[in-house]
Amino acid sequence: MAAGGFCKLPDSTVVVALNLPGPARAGVGGVRVLVHAHNRARALTRLRNLGLRAVYLRGNAAPPTADEITAVLHHPDGLIWRTLPENSVDAPELWHPIRTLLRRGTAAARV
Repeated sequence: MAAGGFCKLPDSTVVVALNLPGPARAGVGGVRVLVHAHNRARALTRLRNLGLRAVYLRGNAAPPTADEITAVLHHPDGLIWRTLPENSVDAPELWHPIRTLLRRGTAAARV
């Protein structure tokens, strides 16, 4: 579940998409994380600064779709996530700010 990819935009910025395992203690399955940044290295640094230390982008197996790019560009933080659907028939849920994922993990850890 380490698929990911990127897309370079006309303004020379990139959108990086990563499929990550969700925090088990938060009760979340796998998550798709999107990051908008100046380059791939800065996108990964943004995630590492939030505590996701073991995040790497190898290859371009699962680049962001046009809908995903639109979603992350319209979010003020430029950093969003949603759970991965269990199967291709399930409708995907809405995008969430990254702080809600991190808050879920810390709240569950305190219990």
